[in-house]
Amino acid sequence: MQKPVLVELPDSHRGAIMLGAPDYHRDPADAFSELRRAYGPVAPVLLDGQVPAWLVLGHRELIQVTTDTALFARSVGRWRLREQIPADWPLWPMVGGGPAGESLLYTEGEEHRQRAGAVSRALAGIDPVEFRAQCESHAEDLAESFAHSGCAELMAHYALLLPVMVMGWALGVPTEEHRDLVAAFTDQLAGGDRALAGNQHIHRTMQKLVRKVRERPGADVASRLARDSIGLSDEQLCQDLIVTLLAGHQTTAYWMGNSIYRMVTDHRHKNAFVRGRLAVSQALREVLWDDTPTQIFAGRWTSRPAHLGQVTVPAGDLVLLGLAAANRDPHLRPEPGAAIGSRAYLSYSHGPHSCPDPARDLAETIVTAGIEVLLDRFPDLHLVCPPEQVRWQPSVWMRGLESLPVTFTPTPPTTRYAGGTPWI
Repeated sequence: MQKPVLVELPDSHRGAIMLGAPDYHRDPADAFSELRRAYGPVAPVLLDGQVPAWLVLGHRELIQVTTDTALFARSVGRWRLREQIPADWPLWPMVGGGPAGESLLYTEGEEHRQRAGAVSRALAGIDPVEFRAQCESHAEDLAESFAHSGCAELMAHYALLLPVMVMGWALGVPTEEHRDLVAAFTDQLAGGDRALAGNQHIHRTMQKLVRKVRERPGADVASRLARDSIGLSDEQLCQDLIVTLLAGHQTTAYWMGNSIYRMVTDHRHKNAFVRGRLAVSQALREVLWDDTPTQIFAGRWTSRPAHLGQVTVPAGDLVLLGLAAANRDPHLRPEPGAAIGSRAYLSYSHGPHSCPDPARDLAETIVTAGIEVLLDRFPDLHLVCPPEQVRWQPSVWMRGLESLPVTFTPTPPTTRYAGGTPWI
């Protein structure tokens, strides 16, 4: 059944492609290349309900958008179409719906600087040695649960669970809440009928955590954030914990899954991880360049008419950050392997609203430990199906596998991780 058109379509977006169509999910990189050929570094696109937006594809243009926070502002209140979009729009959770004014993501200027600084300080308080030990311990427990069987579905049973278990521990989320949060995150990012329900479940879980740390503060991230001198309200604290956990979970899980997928389908990456012929850090960096988990990030809103690339974006329009497309910009990388050894990728975005450094370090630690434990236990992983038959998440925003079925030689249940895989 065709979905209703939610807003009047401007002339600039007539004939624009719909993000999230089947072709997009099969090969977003190809979709971005076609858009670049047709429109240049900035393309008109449509979201669910034929809601118009501008997708930034060029690396230089994306740097411009993320640097000029006055012109390309973060508050969803600037969106001229905001009041026309119904409350049950499934993309609201990722575009700024709900109590957006309370969330760190949609603050601007000094308020954003203070809120982001508080989150960064709270994350920096995590002991890196203890965090690494938690990663290894949880990864070993997950691997142990299927080691005897000789087969596993590594997304549902490993990659999607490990980050939320570790970040849940760091934030102070009770263990019994972890698996339900994984399902809720997945529903929210998929943008389908379950998106709003997933968002509501996450919100309820974080509200419970806020009540707990207000009454009985501990040594966790949530307690440190609650005690921070900026004095967050309960709803602000709830929203900032949601952002922290969501960013730390889904992107990390898909980075791990995409890395494992490359390892079992590409001999070069298998050699990198298993035989150490390429530094593991460089192999993971290549995944961020070529198959980054965050494909598109929403959003920015123009505070006045803005010249961007070859177009003039009207005031109050929605601008989407094409992080994956910018990573493949031919002006930055004229050859496929160009720049692959550097860290100029935009997988963590750029500018004042980019992912804070402590969060990047935590994500890298989770992925590193997860892959090391997996390969120590199962060095002969093989994909069960042909690569073209794996299923990708139906998300506009993320590039991640729905499932990753593998086989391997079963291992005895007493095997424990020895930490032997090189990490450089």
